[in-house]
Amino acid sequence: MVDHDRELLERLSAFTPVRFDGEVFRATRLSLNALAPSASGGRWMVPGETATLYTSMEADGALAEIAFHWGQMTPIPSKPAMLHRIRLGTRKSLRLARSDLIVLGVDWSSLGSRGYERTQAIGAAVAHLNCDGLIAPRLGGPART
Repeated sequence: MVDHDRELLERLSAFTPVRFDGEVFRATRLSLNALAPSASGGRWMVPGETATLYTSMEADGALAEIAFHWGQMTPIPSKPAMLHRIRLGTRKSLRLARSDLIVLGVDWSSLGSRGYERTQAIGAAVAHLNCDGLIAPRLGGPART
């Protein structure tokens, strides 16, 4: 269980939740169910905390994410990937801009590294606040995820 930073919870509570109803993209291994969430952690969630469905609002963003993750592996996976188009609706999402993330302590200069401590704390806090989504810029580029 995550010990949440009270100041972070207060700051995130100040954002007005938004609804989202639209199309998102997700790139996966060909054999993976596109709607199967990750429980192993990642950029926005502590391993084992909350199952998270990582998507992008742009096809290029989803492809860039899978390329980044596969590029971290040795050897690089050779199995085919598939780009999925998903209709998604949320009732209570937080939309955070790059400037918001910087104020919340995300170090933009460490992009490309796997130092996810702060972004994981933000994601876990968003889940703790009973939000069903987080809309944020892709850390490695302009696409929103």
